[in-house]
Amino acid sequence: MTLLVNRLARPAFVVLMLAAFAAPLAAQTKPAQSLDMLSLFRSSVTGSYMAGQQALKDMRTEEAARYFNDAAQADWDNPVLVERSFIGFAVDGQIGQAAATAKHLLELDPRNELGELVVATEAIKERRYDAAEKMLGAIGQDSFTGITAGILQAWALVGDNRFPEAEALLDKLGANGLEDFLVFHRALMAEAAGETDKAIALAGKAFDAEPFVARIVEVYARILANAGRFDEAKDVIAQFEAQGLTHPIVTRVKLAVEAGQRPGIFATNVQVGAAEMFHGIGVALSRDGSLDLALVFLRMGLYLDPSADVISLALGQLLDSAGQHPAANSIYEAVPATSVMKSTAVVRVAQNLDAIGDRPEALRRLSNIVATRPDDLDAVSVLGDLLRYDEQYVPAAEAYTKALELTGGDNASDWRFYYVRGIAYERAKQWPKAEADFLEALKLNPDQPQVLNYLGYSWIDQDMHLEPALEMIEKAVKAVPQDGYIVDSLGWAFYKLGRMDEAVTTLEQAVLLRPNDAEINDHLGDAYWRAGRKLEAKFQWNVAASVDQEGNVKKRVAPKLANGLTEGSDSDDAPVAEDSTSAPEDTAQPAVN
Repeated sequence: MTLLVNRLARPAFVVLMLAAFAAPLAAQTKPAQSLDMLSLFRSSVTGSYMAGQQALKDMRTEEAARYFNDAAQADWDNPVLVERSFIGFAVDGQIGQAAATAKHLLELDPRNELGELVVATEAIKERRYDAAEKMLGAIGQDSFTGITAGILQAWALVGDNRFPEAEALLDKLGANGLEDFLVFHRALMAEAAGETDKAIALAGKAFDAEPFVARIVEVYARILANAGRFDEAKDVIAQFEAQGLTHPIVTRVKLAVEAGQRPGIFATNVQVGAAEMFHGIGVALSRDGSLDLALVFLRMGLYLDPSADVISLALGQLLDSAGQHPAANSIYEAVPATSVMKSTAVVRVAQNLDAIGDRPEALRRLSNIVATRPDDLDAVSVLGDLLRYDEQYVPAAEAYTKALELTGGDNASDWRFYYVRGIAYERAKQWPKAEADFLEALKLNPDQPQVLNYLGYSWIDQDMHLEPALEMIEKAVKAVPQDGYIVDSLGWAFYKLGRMDEAVTTLEQAVLLRPNDAEINDHLGDAYWRAGRKLEAKFQWNVAASVDQEGNVKKRVAPKLANGLTEGSDSDDAPVAEDSTSAPEDTAQPAVN
């Protein structure tokens, strides 16, 4: 299963746009003149400004808005401070206040494109389409903000019943190499304008390009079903589900289609359509690392369409990525109980409880969810993950078994469920079951480096299939040469095979990649000792003990530091798995963007 953040956006096309036009948020704002920075350095202003900068960096948005506003109020004609205040309000979702501040900013700095975009978004919200169109039309299309403004301008034209002009504007934007990205928005605008045949053709083109993106699947199926073409709508959804993919927004449309009901258009008004633009681009920005600008865009999307719970979850996920779990949980908990995204939101809350150290409560909530909704794949799979991290391996394996029953177990994406169940079985000392699962995972995904590493190492550890096992690990290292855990496995495999020179060289590389990993440092110490480099071995064991946060490695190296490496005192034999104690990047959850 892929992450929620990967299933609703159109990554390939958006990334191209970002590469061509995106810039850091500070660059997007373009201060008009060289400023007298000395005005910043009054003590109260400086303190508020610096506190706001740190809060923004940490994504503590409420504090950022407050501190920046305090600084701006102390010097209301300083465009640097006013611009920061505007940004602070925007990242905190106070778009009305951000727009008011942006209007003053534009008096000081008429070229601030992001300020113009926010003020125009307020006009779109208030259905002042002509005013919004004029303001957006004045922004040049040679920047990332300008491209975004062009799409928003097209939506304003649609709202003003000027769809042909919107098409012409998008033709102009598409000439810059963005046509593939724009086709989805063209489909939404065509349907909103009542051009059903054109909407079907455009949505079909978007679907052909990216058939496994949930939002595209939802919209294309909606448009087809609204036109009475139910069988074609069913086929679109079936292609999506055939990959082992599910998403609540697709399931909602599927239920309507199977009942012979027209699900209704997606962009019921201009605000919904424009919000989806901000959503898609915002998620792509977050993936690109532009978190502050991504936050502004997602907030503007939610401002235009407060009922867009998919955007709420994307926003929460962005805050989660910055470690702001309580703020994210506030967003998740605000998702209405009637929303199709509520179950996902509840699972997210449980994951965050685990992230902030309350695993018992996280497990309790997830267990309750699974008890009341046993077919909720995301809840079942996340429960399995948390049980595994809690070293409850048999219950974890049972949860993954349930997940495989729900998916059918033969989809390409099911490799992960076999893999993590295999880990659970291996840790529970049920090797035959573990081995079978690792082999099944490789049938579905033959080149998956984590599986190759785990199975190959396990075979070597048990003196089984030594040559194929070493080839597996070497193949994994070749696929991800910067993965310190997999490089460590190769080095430890050399160690187990008695190839000490290769073990030392490889484990040294692993330590360079993961210098603060206690297990890897311990492995290198063992290899040094066996290679006769005893002073270096003791140094490495000391490093391992000093960076060990759980105490297991510290306890293991203590006798080695006292007596050296004796028979049976080698490091533990379990491979170091990247996801052994924390959630892996491929944790199964539904997609939010």
